[in-house]
Amino acid sequence: MATSRRSPFANLPAAPVAPKKPVTDTRHGITRTDDYAWFRADNWQAMFKDPTLLDPQIRAHLEAENAYMEAAMGDTAELQKVLFAEMRGRIKEDDSSVPMKDGPYAYGSLFVTGGEQPHYFRTPRDGGDKQVLLDGDKEAVGKDYFRLSGIDHTTDHSRGIWGYDDKGSEYYTLRIRDLTTGQDLDDVLENTGGGGVWAPDGKSFFYTLQDENHRPSKVFHHIVGQPQSEDRLVYEEKDPGFFMGVGGSLLDDFIYIDIHDHETSEYRLLSTKDLTAEPMLVAERVEGIEYSMTEGGDVFYILTNDGDAKDFKIVEAPVSAPGKENWVEVVPHEPGRLIISHMAFARHLIWLQRKDGLPQIIIRDRQTSEEHAIAFAEEAYSLGLSGAAEYDTDVIRFSYSSMTTPTQLFDYNMVTRERTLLKTQEVPSGHNPDDYVTRRVMAPAHDGELVPVSLLYRKDTPLDGSAPCLLYGYGAYGITIPAAFSTNNLSLADRGFVYAVAHIRGGKDKGFAWYETGKMEHKQNTFRDFIAAADHLVKEGFTSYDNIIAEGGSAGGMLMGAVANMAPEKFAGIIAAVPFVDVLNTMLDDTLPLTPPEWPEWGNPIDSLEEYQWIAAYSPYDNVNAKPYPPILAISGLTDPRVTYWEPTKWVAKLREYTTGDAPILLKTNMAAGHGGKSGRFQRLEEIAFEYAFAIKVAGKM
Repeated sequence: MATSRRSPFANLPAAPVAPKKPVTDTRHGITRTDDYAWFRADNWQAMFKDPTLLDPQIRAHLEAENAYMEAAMGDTAELQKVLFAEMRGRIKEDDSSVPMKDGPYAYGSLFVTGGEQPHYFRTPRDGGDKQVLLDGDKEAVGKDYFRLSGIDHTTDHSRGIWGYDDKGSEYYTLRIRDLTTGQDLDDVLENTGGGGVWAPDGKSFFYTLQDENHRPSKVFHHIVGQPQSEDRLVYEEKDPGFFMGVGGSLLDDFIYIDIHDHETSEYRLLSTKDLTAEPMLVAERVEGIEYSMTEGGDVFYILTNDGDAKDFKIVEAPVSAPGKENWVEVVPHEPGRLIISHMAFARHLIWLQRKDGLPQIIIRDRQTSEEHAIAFAEEAYSLGLSGAAEYDTDVIRFSYSSMTTPTQLFDYNMVTRERTLLKTQEVPSGHNPDDYVTRRVMAPAHDGELVPVSLLYRKDTPLDGSAPCLLYGYGAYGITIPAAFSTNNLSLADRGFVYAVAHIRGGKDKGFAWYETGKMEHKQNTFRDFIAAADHLVKEGFTSYDNIIAEGGSAGGMLMGAVANMAPEKFAGIIAAVPFVDVLNTMLDDTLPLTPPEWPEWGNPIDSLEEYQWIAAYSPYDNVNAKPYPPILAISGLTDPRVTYWEPTKWVAKLREYTTGDAPILLKTNMAAGHGGKSGRFQRLEEIAFEYAFAIKVAGKM
């Protein structure tokens, strides 16, 4: 149990009190009353595109919440500046990526000293002057929010598609740039998904359009120079439960239309030899069956869980007839070996897999079928597979890091097996990995499963229960949280914190079954795993309950809301960023952008009483009740289309109404940002410094 400690928050003004405007809803014979439903603006679709349209009463409340939050955190202003300076000092301000070779050029990105946004550039393949293709800082001038979606060049390297979002609502505008002159053409495409795929001749491209409910439901073909209104509709997905994306092959032979939800997928192919043809269906969607494709000359390599291959296998099929009836297994399913992604090149097939909780890169010679793995030695680490921009190559690129080892970028020759270190992440203010310890411990869960927990702390940190701990968790969508290097976490470790990541169910950290047993009717395993991680860290002396600050964002924010209800006494404080806490109401509202596609993850409470009851049993907003909640910091973005601003706003209002303690419940709303917070690289550091200042204050370490 947490011990009592004098509150670090004192002499605060009165917290905002939200008016109650009860709204009742009856489903499956069950009636609920929501006192704060009015925070959901009726015109939310229009407001996301123009935030000035927000209802004045809602705006006034959000501004009052921000003022209260500022009062509560006012004494951390200097600490925030110190943290920001530390974090910024660990970033090489004029950093540049290692350019990736593609045809006559090598393409990369860079930041300039003091700059917030990336600059995209290219150089001649064998060396020469750098040409800046897109200056993000220049494009962002005068905008409160600005995020680039990148730039994609034509096969002949003459033009590039680039996109930007200037409201945080993830409605991207696309422009076309002449890469020789640096000038944009007249074409302006609004409300897109953020990118496009060029046809080989560079005269047209394919893109997705976001509909009025913020779903990428249509693929269009745009011919350069014509109005967007004349673009040809290539494919429309009528089922609102599916996302859609468009991509291309390294050989420029096909345009891929990828249609999927969280457990089912379908591909349609358009040959670039006939751009006016109807897309060809590869294998029709079957509930629970996923597949993804990469081209390997005259065959497609297809990653799939078809045929009870829970941890996935790779099959091949002829390019001329890729239907399921022609799938032939080439990499068999191996229980406990999760194949995450794959790529094909002229002479090699490669895939990224996770086995025993750790990632591996496997290389197979396509002619001899000989395989080998790229080996690594540390106890816990992270891998990123960049692949290559060219098909006819023996060299791929990957990144490696651990919680103590800065990111290293390698080129790897798949024939000679030689690694070439291209770059090591530079920490200008200095970093000695030997000063820190990274460990992986296993926490026993309520049902006997062992939950991996990755740890980072300084060697001189006392492990007698006195150390503060920031315990991070996510646990949804099969997303694995890597044990990767982060310069920001050093600011906590250097202050005596143990930084911990709980690899809880709902992710794929221990294979596909780890995901399956953390979703739908098994969702509560996610929350129990996180609490088990806290229990184990206390038992082993890494920290104590009155020193643990829990943190999670988005679906991890749901986790924060759930554990706050289930075990508030085990956490000294909670940070919930863009928290998905109003789960039941959101899953009952099929007009919201992500609701139908999310039903396979959480359940469909509209059609099913049983699934309604699953969600109602843990939905954080619905389960707030009278108990002493710890200090809570909730953070939201006004134009966030993923977790709408009203979810944390309602949650904070209800927490404040019901808590029996005196710990403050704080809400910070970014009035000019969306799901990812502020867009600039240093602006983002300001937000992290704010969150860490809250953790440090709660831990009594100011």
